[in-house]
Amino acid sequence: MLPLSEEQRVKLGLELATKRQEHADLKETIRLLENVPKADRMMIQRIKKRKLAIKDRIIELEKILLPEIIA
Repeated sequence: MLPLSEEQRVKLGLELATKRQEHADLKETIRLLENVPKADRMMIQRIKKRKLAIKDRIIELEKILLPEIIA
C-alpha cells in the first residue's frame, strides 16, 4: 500500500471519527428500542445490520490508518 498524504490521513481520520460516533448512536438506539415492548423487530434487525456494516468500515479504516508494526 502506498503511503497516505496528510490530506488523505485527515479525510480518513474524520471518516473514522464519524463512523465511530454513528456506531455508538446506533448501539444506543438498539438498546432503547429493545426495551420497548411493542418495538418493530424488523426495524431493530435493520439497525443492527447497519451497525455491523459500520463496524466493518471502522475496522478497514483502522487498518489503513494504524497499520500493524512488524517487529
